[in-house]
Amino acid sequence: MSSTSSEPKGTVDLGAYAAWLFDMDGVLTKTAAVHAAAWKQAFDDFLKSEAASSGSTFVPFDIEADYEKYVDGEPREDGVRNFLASRGITLPEGTDEDGPDTRSVKGLGNRKNDLVLEVMKRDGVGVYEGVVALVGELKGLSVKVAVISASENTKAALKSAGILQMFDAVVDGHVVKDRHLLGKPAPDSFLEGARVLGVSFEHAVVIEDALAGVAAGRAGNFALVIGVDHHDGPSAHDYADQLRLHGADVVVTSLAHLLGPS
Repeated sequence: MSSTSSEPKGTVDLGAYAAWLFDMDGVLTKTAAVHAAAWKQAFDDFLKSEAASSGSTFVPFDIEADYEKYVDGEPREDGVRNFLASRGITLPEGTDEDGPDTRSVKGLGNRKNDLVLEVMKRDGVGVYEGVVALVGELKGLSVKVAVISASENTKAALKSAGILQMFDAVVDGHVVKDRHLLGKPAPDSFLEGARVLGVSFEHAVVIEDALAGVAAGRAGNFALVIGVDHHDGPSAHDYADQLRLHGADVVVTSLAHLLGPS
């Protein structure tokens, strides 16, 4: 793994900023893998059906190559459109009431949503090391904290994880849709989070694990952008460097590293 994968503990002055804006999946909660697996199952089932009806070759959704590129950090319907466009497939939009088997953007998105909710209900939601301590310390310093996520299940996930009550505001997929905010790497959702908290972006921190999210923080000219590198395995060797290239000022492998020496 790259020697630049993390920073020394206590690198960031926690009280130097008025607000911290946290991505959820992969930063606060261990739900990124749940979302990736749900997207894969939903897309693979759909692609198998398409291949069978057209006589074409089934090419599965690749979590490593497709998840971050097309769906991570995007509103659900945008994720459906993005990935299907990469395969040359266009579906009718449909309606919010479309069932999970409906051949539409909304239907396929609803199928993915059902799969995520099933897993959260069955297995619960895990929280990364350092989350409770870090958010608690920020609150103790009178720093405002918000969760910024494209997921429409953000509040359900935070509640399942037992940390919803710790945050001053949540900008989730419902807010993104209702206020017509652009998905990452556009900074819209983070800027909305700062606005809701009543804090200027010039005094706020963005903390993200996705390259598009880090790029969004940089595009919004936030005071500090922190990248979180929870990746492991064969693809991990350059991820910290990629976070920096996309705009991270600091990269940590655990939120606990931001708390200073123990």
